[in-house]
Amino acid sequence: MKLPLVMGSVLLVAACANPAVIDRAKQGRAGFASVENGARQAVGAAPAWNQSASDFEETRRRVHAMVNGKTVSADTAVQVALINNRGLQASFAELGLSSAELWEVAMGPVPSVGISISGLAGDVTRSLEATIVGTLLEIATTKSRTQIAEIRFRQAELAALGDTIALAVETRRAWIEAVGAFETSSLIGRTQGTAEAASELAVQLGRTGAMNKADQAREHAFTAELAAERAAAQLEAQLAKEKLLRLMGLWGSDTKIYVPDALPSLPGRPRAANNIEQLALNNRVDLKAGKLELQAIAMDYRLTGQTRMVSDISLAAGAGVERANGATETTPSLGLEFEIPLYDTGPLLSKRGQMAYLKAANTLAQTAIDARSDARMAYRELTGRHSIARHWRDQVLPLRNQIDAQALLTYNGMLTSTFELIADAQEGLGARISAAEAKRDYWLSETDATAAIWGGPVSLSGGNEE
Repeated sequence: MKLPLVMGSVLLVAACANPAVIDRAKQGRAGFASVENGARQAVGAAPAWNQSASDFEETRRRVHAMVNGKTVSADTAVQVALINNRGLQASFAELGLSSAELWEVAMGPVPSVGISISGLAGDVTRSLEATIVGTLLEIATTKSRTQIAEIRFRQAELAALGDTIALAVETRRAWIEAVGAFETSSLIGRTQGTAEAASELAVQLGRTGAMNKADQAREHAFTAELAAERAAAQLEAQLAKEKLLRLMGLWGSDTKIYVPDALPSLPGRPRAANNIEQLALNNRVDLKAGKLELQAIAMDYRLTGQTRMVSDISLAAGAGVERANGATETTPSLGLEFEIPLYDTGPLLSKRGQMAYLKAANTLAQTAIDARSDARMAYRELTGRHSIARHWRDQVLPLRNQIDAQALLTYNGMLTSTFELIADAQEGLGARISAAEAKRDYWLSETDATAAIWGGPVSLSGGNEE
């Protein structure tokens, strides 16, 4: 009896499986540890992968405790976004799909077994057939296909990390823009109160004839312009805050959060590294993914070239067992089918593989050039923005403060009028708004430097916007 041939075929198929890869791929959060570690290193916050109702409920409670009715810092906003943004959760699900595909490939081809028992009335003949159908190509190339699937899985890990970093960068930028807008609104509001007092005084002086209508109109126009500027600043602040809420994944009662009225003070020196270009080449997620793409293309076309002459090979191994009148006869069966193409596809596949590899290689080279340029520009912008903001802080504002102090002294000494005091305040407002904007631009450039080193959207003033 040749049933061992059947079992041997089963063992051959089973031997294709890679236990180590299978154990790694079938984990519920396969690949997520590398995403967590990379995010901590790049943006200082760890994402969470919510996969069940209890996970989402726990995250909801955690987020509510972190933000509800509180003033949210930039770090808190980023952390909430990384655990609560549903778009990022979808990206993690893509990572899960990639691990499932790796698991499936690592398992190898699954044999199919068909068993049939037949008999006729009055006839004691019974037939039992066991047939194992596999694909020789799949069996022969399981190892290579598993290696390619592992590369694709590593690319999925990098894609999830890239999405995490991008969300963190966008959230921090949105926080900076929101706080900067509220700071501008606050600066305008301080001057607006004084302007309204001057406008009311102009009305009273006009009634006594001490101020003509043209001068009254100038004071009223300044007050009205300030009101319009403050309304625009408040609108910008609210829109920026709404963008921040969206990135953080907040809705309903959890939108009742606050942001500070002013951005942090300018640091003593710019937080920039002289070796930022090398850091970008070492850490950029898109560069790592591009290198993996080259490996995958090379392996894929090498595999295709090895099997191009055989379009389909299938193996049918089994044994037919016939029992009649107490006697048993076993007949082994082995079927091998293959097809030779009508033309040799070798040159075609060779050219296709060569062009695909050249495309990926040149894309990677250009990405590296862009990354180096982004890093250099980020460094120059960061140091330049710090210098500009420091100039406003250390040179312009002290002079404006001296002017305001002297204007107040002369006003108190009745040497100047209220309207001259207001004119000086108007000029001082412009300087303070410019200083606040320069400080905001510095903090934005610091966020862009993070994106230039690790990946994510870069919005350098003179660079590419990704």
